[in-house]
Amino acid sequence: MSESPINGYGDNLTVFGTRIGDLSPDEHEKIEKKHGGFNYKPLENVVVSHVQDSSTLICRKPSNNDVEKYIEEELLDGLCCYSAVNQGQLNQTIVDAVIAHLTKEKLPTVPRSIRHKYMSAFLLAISNFTEMDRVIPKVAGVEAPDLMFKIARRWGYKIKNIEKDKAIIVGATGNFHGRSMTAISLSDDPDSRHDFGPFLPGIELVPFNNINALEKLFDDKGENIAAFMAEPIQGEAGVIVPDDDYWPKVRKLCDKHNILLALDEVQTGYGRTGENFAHQLYDIKPDLMGCGKAAGGGILPISFVAGRDEVVKMLTPGSEGSTFGGYPLASVVGVYAVKTIIDQKLAHNARIRGAQLMQHYLGLKEEFPDKIKEVRGKGLLTAFEMHNHNHLDGHKVSVELLKRGVYAKETHHSTVRIAPALTIEAWQIDDLAEAIRDVVSGL
Repeated sequence: MSESPINGYGDNLTVFGTRIGDLSPDEHEKIEKKHGGFNYKPLENVVVSHVQDSSTLICRKPSNNDVEKYIEEELLDGLCCYSAVNQGQLNQTIVDAVIAHLTKEKLPTVPRSIRHKYMSAFLLAISNFTEMDRVIPKVAGVEAPDLMFKIARRWGYKIKNIEKDKAIIVGATGNFHGRSMTAISLSDDPDSRHDFGPFLPGIELVPFNNINALEKLFDDKGENIAAFMAEPIQGEAGVIVPDDDYWPKVRKLCDKHNILLALDEVQTGYGRTGENFAHQLYDIKPDLMGCGKAAGGGILPISFVAGRDEVVKMLTPGSEGSTFGGYPLASVVGVYAVKTIIDQKLAHNARIRGAQLMQHYLGLKEEFPDKIKEVRGKGLLTAFEMHNHNHLDGHKVSVELLKRGVYAKETHHSTVRIAPALTIEAWQIDDLAEAIRDVVSGL
């Protein structure tokens, strides 16, 4: 080829003869179905184009005439990329840092086999923000619980003296740690596990928020248990909030049996629940904590594991690694993702706006007791669960909300999760709640 078949930007981006700006929502869907995998089923008849403001997207929908291929409408982002954009879409502080470091500071790309100056900045920012001793940078969110799993096993053998290959990692039913083999081995979701076996051995599950079940398992098999790994609040399960005394009791049980407490804060961290990290709601501290999503400010995939000195020190050169884990650009973004949470007081805003949204939910539950079964949440990690009837379909709610300019997504059949950017304003919460009320009233 004498000339590249790829050129242009934005709508003018042309790829092998197809100009992206010319595609209708239906044509986008056809390309995805022809050339993509089938591991996602996106909402139909909508394609996100660009950002309007920190909580609003511009999307393209089918046109009602034969002249235009699509129309553009505002879409309030009630999902926040599953809490990856807590700081808001295209947060200016983070974007400015990226541009300055790439263009003015001439940021290099180097692996961990040579030191770069931004790693120190990342480690200082994360260790202080998490109040943990040591930090291991990774990339995808699922890599954080995967690494906690590995560290806990090694700690079990080297420190707790568990018999070789007998270590047990305990998880909670209803958990979601991602889609890696470790994550689905920990899962009890049949859709995640079907035809992917055999699964990792050395895993046992107990019901979430059931301290008696956990105590019994610890009493029976505690000498071989290296860690209890769980989300402090279960997100994908439908925002399942435990009893107020659950995590303090778990912490005491883990101390009693010399078992690590490893918390997956990938979705609950970075101000989402009204504290910097959800475990702080319960006044406890884990031995290991995995973070992701908002750790990259919605700009880059960034994750990490933070933990106690003696636990994280189990890793040795060659036992763990990541080409892009903590590379210079990720380190810069990771630092400014923390700066934004602190400077803009986003955990505080999550508490205020979350309380506002919860009041709307409670009003809905009172107005529609035959439709709304339960409302749950901490900060801006919230959900409303409908009664399990055919006409109370969470997917239908998502589709109807889309028609009213709100992006949300169901989890399981009858639960709809709402988790907007932590920058959301009061009037946007009111608009979001009014759209939900409009949809629920019509079910």
